[in-house]
Amino acid sequence: MIRQKSNVIQSTGMANQSEPYYYECGNECTLFRHAYESRLPLLIKGPTGCGKTRFVEYMASELGRSLVTISCNEDTTVSDLLGRHLFIGGETRWVDGPVTRAVREGSILYLDEFAEARSDTLVAIHALSDHRRCLYLDRTGEELHAADGFMLVVTYNPGYQRSLKELKPSTRQRFVATTFDYPAEDKEIEIVCHESQVESAISKKLVKLVNRIRELKNLNLMEAPSTRLIIASGQLIARGFPARQAARAAISQSLSDDDEVLNALDQLIDLSL
Repeated sequence: MIRQKSNVIQSTGMANQSEPYYYECGNECTLFRHAYESRLPLLIKGPTGCGKTRFVEYMASELGRSLVTISCNEDTTVSDLLGRHLFIGGETRWVDGPVTRAVREGSILYLDEFAEARSDTLVAIHALSDHRRCLYLDRTGEELHAADGFMLVVTYNPGYQRSLKELKPSTRQRFVATTFDYPAEDKEIEIVCHESQVESAISKKLVKLVNRIRELKNLNLMEAPSTRLIIASGQLIARGFPARQAARAAISQSLSDDDEVLNALDQLIDLSL
């Protein structure tokens, strides 16, 4: 996923308008339902583009809950999440932030790349992640108890975070957690077929190509190629773009700028497609 550098990227919407496609790979759907019914926050760990966001969207739809999504980064402030006073129509009014709205409305609150947020921002929502399920608004003096249906879900990429930030144990232990990885080959082929509308034979070749790249540790890639990149390749091919050029544009060029690495990746593409 491209990491946004603006303060807060958020989206809200009622579930079940158009149910997202999701291919279950284990017991993650059952775990999500049990966590939701038990009023427990959920932490989802996994690499970029492995389906974490799609999974949360799918479960919000399945549960019939609206979803509030926030992409966290180092510039995300407490005010961005909780709200602030603004001068509107000649007077100062309090305007709820996305977290506050989710708490009031009983939405599923999804914080993507949770570990990238500032520590003071994480502390501000601690009370939402334990038995209290409360949000304290210092600027208005309110103590909000989460409405029925509220659930806190956060994600982060452990591989990426090892070189940057890491979640504190005191934060991690507030969540039940599950780990995502890229799907098994047969499932990934089916996912790529469905999402890109490319022929099954091409989907199979693309998935096999990417699995070979994932196994090449000597390339020293920052991250392995994601399912999302395979789907992007398939979408280009399905619209008539030459297969090798599509793989270069969506896979190799997205993974590296190093000429030697790109040359190695392009050779694999030529052998695979």
